[in-house]
Parts: sequence; structure tokens; C-alpha cells
Amino acid sequence: MTEPIVTTDFPALNLLHRGKVRDMYGIPGHDDKLLMVATDRISAYDVVMGDPIPGKGAILTQLSLFWFDLLGDIVDNHLISANTADYPAVCQPYAEQLRGRSMLVRKTRPLSVECIVRGYISGSFWQAYQKNRVVCGFELPAGLQESDQLPEVLFTPSTKADLGDHDENISLAQLEAKMGPERSREIAEISIKLYSRAAEYARNKGIIIADTKFELGEIDGKLILIDEVLTPDSSRFWPVDEYKPGQGQPSFDKQYLRDYLSSLDWDKTPPAPPLPSEIITRTKERYDEAVRRITRG
Repeated sequence: MTEPIVTTDFPALNLLHRGKVRDMYGIPGHDDKLLMVATDRISAYDVVMGDPIPGKGAILTQLSLFWFDLLGDIVDNHLISANTADYPAVCQPYAEQLRGRSMLVRKTRPLSVECIVRGYISGSFWQAYQKNRVVCGFELPAGLQESDQLPEVLFTPSTKADLGDHDENISLAQLEAKMGPERSREIAEISIKLYSRAAEYARNKGIIIADTKFELGEIDGKLILIDEVLTPDSSRFWPVDEYKPGQGQPSFDKQYLRDYLSSLDWDKTPPAPPLPSEIITRTKERYDEAVRRITRG
């Protein structure tokens, strides 16, 4: 097994941002392009773990490329190429590290909101519903159980938090105040179309996509799908054949890691606790299974 990549260091490129998982580089002489590199870092509760998941960055990239292709007729995306041979010459000395875990993309102006879409009630949405049937401005039916399919697909945007802080849900009215009514409707419609297409496809592959988070940006005023798409980092993936409403679900995503962390006496602030080898291995197995099911013929 190749060594996990926790951080990247490409001196000839301009490091613009080091996120929870991705390192973003500017490319000298190519101001309209960016290089996105998916490391093997993993975060939970907005805290980056000290231990990586080997090969995770390649899995995220493979899945994002698959979804960009499948959903390309709904909205344009920022992908130029994921083939390192197509990258500018200044990138070529780093081709070996970049291969399989990077994307050359168009530079966009990212929206200041996260585009969250929910088809099932789970996680923080379920916790909020137990206190009040009105969640994120939506009045939900009485009597829903944990993991139930929602009566309709919901778009529930949130703010974008700085690294280490937590995103906060906002209502559609708050989104309209921030982005304007027409743009807000466009954002919601695109997000719901993307989720609905992907959820139908994935269900035929044995996976329920309970919810997901999209990132949109703008180029010349036009909305563009950016960043990662429908990966285990940004979505809840449940196996169809084990789905049982009324409880939490087994998953192919970070929930296994979250469940482990929730069992610890840890206040969900840095530094993160060390991860046992079993947790690392079983988390990787879940990511591997997600990409296998979704991309198989």
C-alpha cells in the first residue's frame, strides 16, 4: 500500500487554501485555473483527525469524476481534466503525487452558502425535528421516525464556516435575503435536480443517498458545480438491503467514524483523539464499498 498523503507541498505552485481534506493551488501563468488535490485527511464534527485514511483522496476524486460526468447535463461543472498529462508544465514535477487524486479546474467565485439536500431525516435534522416539527423553515409531518424518507426532497442551505467552526442552517427566506429571490430559486432547483438524479441512480446500485452537500460557484454570473460531488465525505450513503426506519443506519460514509468518536469522552474540539487501526481500516472499507457499488457497470 502506498503511503497516505496527509499534506502536499508543491513549491512551484501557489498554495491558496488548505481545507479539511483538499489543498488548493494557484498555477503560475494560468490565473483562470486551479489545481485541487484531495489528501487522505478525514474530518468529523468539523475537526481534522490526526490519522489519515490511506487512499481516501483517490476515492473522493474517482467518485466526483463519475458524478460530474453523469450530472453534466443538469449544470456545467468546473472540471477541465483529471489526467496529469494535461496539466500545465509547472505541475509535471509533481505528477506522481497528483495522479488519481487531483483535478485541474476552472477558477470560479464560490457561493457563500452550502447547498444541502435531504431525502431522508437523519443526523442534525432528525435531532432538530425531535424538538420542533418546523426545521429550517419547513413544517414536517408529525410522527416521523429516524431515517424515514421525507415526504418531498428538501433544500436546506447553511452558512459556510471557517475551518474549525460549525456551519449553521439558514431558512430559504434568509437565503433570499443573502442571494436574492431569483438566484435562490435557481440554486435550490439545481441542487434538488442533482440530488434526485443521483439518488435514483444510486438506489439502483444498492445505495440510498440520504442527504448530500453540493458546492456551487459562479463564472460570469453563471452557476457552476464545483468541489467534490456526492462522496462519502459530503453525503450519507446507506445500504438499501439493510435499511430499517426508526433507527440509525449502517453506512458507507463517515458515520462509522462519528459513532466511534461519539463513544469517547471527547468534546469535539481540537485536538482530535488518535484513531485505532481498526477504525481506520473499517472506515476505508466503507469508502471502498461506496465507490465499488456506484461505479460498477
